[in-house]
Amino acid sequence: MVCGVDEVGRGPLAGPVVACAVCLPVDMPRKITRRLKDSKQIDREEREEVALILRETVAFGVGMADVEEIDRINILRASHLAMLRAYEGLPSRPGYALVDGNQPPNLPCPITCIIGGDGISLSIAAASIIAKVERDKIMRELAVAHPVYGWETNVGYSTRDHLTALKEHGATPHHRRSFRPVYELQLPLD
Repeated sequence: MVCGVDEVGRGPLAGPVVACAVCLPVDMPRKITRRLKDSKQIDREEREEVALILRETVAFGVGMADVEEIDRINILRASHLAMLRAYEGLPSRPGYALVDGNQPPNLPCPITCIIGGDGISLSIAAASIIAKVERDKIMRELAVAHPVYGWETNVGYSTRDHLTALKEHGATPHHRRSFRPVYELQLPLD
C-alpha cells in the first residue's frame, strides 16, 4: 500500500501547518480521479466538494503542527511533524510514501520525494485537497474571533490588508512570531 503525503500552510503568517496522507483504492472511479489536481488549481467550491467525496471514499489521516511548534522548531520541521502525524493517522500503515517536495519527513517507511508532486501523483493531489480544505476551515473559524486580519479570505497569508491589520492591531496568539513580517514589526501579543 502506498500513500501520498502533502502539507498546506508553510508560507502564511498565521495559523497551523496542516498535512494529509492519503491511500487511494486501486479501483478509484475515473470520475473522481480526473478531478484530482494541485489544490491551488481548483476553486474553493470544487475543492470542498472533492474533499468531501475523498473523505467518504479513501483512507486518509490529517496531522498538523500549531503556531507554537512552528516558532519553536521552524516551519520545515513543523511541516515534517505534521506529515508524520498525518501518516500516523491513517487507519493502516502503508509500506511506501510519495511525498510532495524535495526533503523527506521522518516516516517509518521508504519515501520518494516528488517536486510538484501534487500535479503528478493522484494520491498526493488528494492529500493536497483534503489538507487545504481542512486548513482553510481552521482559518475561517479563527477569523470569527479575529475579523480584522481577513483570514476568511487570505487564510493567513501576507496580503496587504493582513499586513495593515498587523501594524494597526498587533499580533494574535495565532501569528507566527518567527516569521519576518511578524517579528520585524516587534508587536506585542494581544
